[in-house]
This record gives sequence, structure tokens and C-alpha cells, in this order.
Amino acid sequence: MKNSNSNTKLILLHPYIQKQGSSSRLWLLAFISFFTIAFLLTLIYTRESVSGRTTAAVRTTVRGPGSSVSAFGGGGGGALLPTTVINTLLHYASRSNDSFHMTYAELKPISDVLRKCSSPCNFLVFGLTQETLLWKALNHNGRTVFIDENRYYAAYFEELHPEIDAYDVQYTTKASETRELIASAKAQIRNECRPVQNLLFSDCKLGINDLPNHVYEVDWDLILIDGPRGEGDEGPGRMQPIFTSGVLARSKKGGNPKTHIFVHDYYRDVEKMSGDEFLCKENLVELNGVLAHFVVERMEENSYQYCRNKNINTSRKASSSS
Repeated sequence: MKNSNSNTKLILLHPYIQKQGSSSRLWLLAFISFFTIAFLLTLIYTRESVSGRTTAAVRTTVRGPGSSVSAFGGGGGGALLPTTVINTLLHYASRSNDSFHMTYAELKPISDVLRKCSSPCNFLVFGLTQETLLWKALNHNGRTVFIDENRYYAAYFEELHPEIDAYDVQYTTKASETRELIASAKAQIRNECRPVQNLLFSDCKLGINDLPNHVYEVDWDLILIDGPRGEGDEGPGRMQPIFTSGVLARSKKGGNPKTHIFVHDYYRDVEKMSGDEFLCKENLVELNGVLAHFVVERMEENSYQYCRNKNINTSRKASSSS
């Protein structure tokens, strides 16, 4: 009988062999990972390059049938938005259930100016209202800045809509002081309340001088005054935004020499008195219900009059009386 143990073989695996196999697998895994990452980076770079070339091509193409103006070169600020989209936005915005929304007749003139504005259009809006998102959308690819009296609401609105650029301002006026403030500004017309100046350094009571610096440096194409609160004698009224808008328009350094200024709720005494004095009847091109449309032109730095016709009429009266 043979011993069963005679056929038994003992195999010993040296630890070095196991380590060598594990090391080879690690190198192979690293090799595969490297080429995978390189492939992904190449793919991403290629897609971005194609996307960039496509965007550049889109910017130089004509938008919409019958249009002969490129989207970024001298055309309207809303050229990238088809007319049907603009009309749809206006339609639904004017039919809001909120009692303080603008009507279609009030929205349309502002939309028309935005559409004709050279791109990128600079649009300054006083007041965060029901139409805030509409103005941002209509001024597609343009710069839209909002100024509001309530810092908490401005911060809250920016949190809800990060694409909105909003700043707060502390108004120091009361609607009941309108006549006195207008008289004070006229008395300081050659000093602190000059028609052409950088309001950042002004102490004029009707000038807003605590906005971010860049707001005073932008050549605004369009300004809408729909804030602050204008009802009641204790409310701040809109004398400061109206005066400030007139100065910004007359003090432009470049761009279009004309600035379109819209004043909402123009039926009220404060808006009408301030508008007549600082935006001037001679610049009023349209009065549509409660919305007044002014076009104010740039002035020379040594100009000391808000309204040309008013000064001419005053001088004529003085000469006739003498």
C-alpha cells in the first residue's frame, strides 16, 4: 500500500510575487485613468470652442426676417427677442391681478424705446415694482439697474432673482416740501444744484449722492421713474429721482446724446411740478395717461439752466418790462 502523502506537493507563494502583481494592476489603473481624463478634457475643450464660434456667428447674423441690423451692432437692445415674445410679455404683464401694475398703454412706449435702443442698452429704473422682471427681460443683453427705497426688499428681491442688479437709497425728502426744495435748487443752480455735474460730490438737497460710483459713470440711454412712494405728504415723493435723472442725462460723457426719461404717475402734483422744472415741458414728447415721456439732451459743462425755453421767456419778460 502506497503512502498517500508521497504525491503531496507543497507550493509556497512568496509575498514579493503578490506585491508585484498588485503593483502592476495599480500602474495599469493609473494608465487607464490618465487617458480617460485626457479624453474628457479634450472633449470639453472642443465643445466650448464650437460653442464660442457658434455664439460669435450668431452675433453677426441678422435677427428675424426683414431685419438688416445685427443683434449687437447698432440695433435694438431687445433685438435677440422676437417681436412675438415681446408682445406676449407685454400682454401678460398688463393683465396682472395686482392692482398696481401698469397697463398695456403704459408699458408699450417704454418697450418701444428699449427695442430701438442701441445695444447694449443702459436702463436705470427707480422702484422695484410688478414690472421689474419684465424690464430685465425686455432689455436683453443690456444693463438694467434698479434703485429702491427699501434696503430689505432690495436684498430679498436679489436673493429671489440673482440676475437682478438692485441698490437701495435713503431718501431725505417729504412730498410736502416739494415747493421749498424746488425753490432751493433753483437758487443753487450755479453751485450745488448745477444741471451738469457729478452728483457723487454734490450737496444739493434734491441730488442723490449715495449710490455706487459706477451708477454716476454710466451713460444711461433710458431712465424710468416709478419710485419711491409718492402718495401722502409724509412720503418721500419723487423729486429727487426726477432731479437726479435730469442731471445724469445732461452730464453724459459719451453714447447717445439724448436720454429717454419716463415718469410714472405724472398726474400727481409732485411729479408734475418736478418734471416741469427739471425735465422741462419743451422736452415732453408724449403724455399717455399717467405716463410722461421726456427726451433730455446732453449739455455743456458750463450750462446753468434746466430749461432753455423757460429762460428765454423770462429774459423776454424782463426786457419788455424795462
